[in-house]
Amino acid sequence: MSAQVDTPWALTAQQLDVQLRGRRVLHAVDVAIPRARWTCIVGPNGAGKSTLLRALAGLCRADGLIQLLGRPLRAWSRRERAQTLAWLGQNEYGSDDLTARDVVMLGRLPHRSWLAAPGARDHAAVEQALRATQAWDWRDRPLGQLSGGERQRVLLARLLAVQAPVMLMDEPVASLDPPHQADWLALVRMLVARGHTVVSILHELTLALHADELVIVAEGRIAHHGATADAATHRALERVFDHRVEVLPVRSQWVALPRIDATG
Repeated sequence: MSAQVDTPWALTAQQLDVQLRGRRVLHAVDVAIPRARWTCIVGPNGAGKSTLLRALAGLCRADGLIQLLGRPLRAWSRRERAQTLAWLGQNEYGSDDLTARDVVMLGRLPHRSWLAAPGARDHAAVEQALRATQAWDWRDRPLGQLSGGERQRVLLARLLAVQAPVMLMDEPVASLDPPHQADWLALVRMLVARGHTVVSILHELTLALHADELVIVAEGRIAHHGATADAATHRALERVFDHRVEVLPVRSQWVALPRIDATG
């Protein structure tokens, strides 16, 4: 692998433009995602959040300069990038006939030679990932026999099995019940403490307020990027949702609550 650039940024984008089906979705976006932090991308429906995340991952055509760990994304080989940047997309599916263990083993492909059988390190990484997502008990069950929440935990384990320093997740808790959402939060905190960078999209604003930083997207532009605890970030979050949510402190944690018009 090529020498790494000493940079505080996991991902950066300069003048990032994306067009989808003839419509401009991102408009000259500049953003810098710090290393070893959890950054959450939030914003209204249709704001361009998923497009921004996919562009940062190199999964859609984009104009502008994207850098991964200080190197232009285009300078990374596919194998290098797959080892360094792990991806969990929204509403992803796997083959229903594959067992949970086999699905998670797919996350080890970037670390193996072509057609090589999994080695001891691969099996250890898969077990560790399945246990971290509490999916070990159904490791031999086909994906088609799992519930939506169980399937999502297996797909999350596949991402963890890559053991990449940068992890991108689009709506990773969408099918999880509240206890497993809490488990996901704890897992992200553990990953960041170990030096990983996590970038996620969440619709659950109260969960997003647990992140280190928020990137707030509106109409294909960055409306605000700041520390989650900052008052300016809270005001920006309320503003992009037309003041229909209110950020308040509850038991030493920030929460976003719907603002209900008492006169209605």
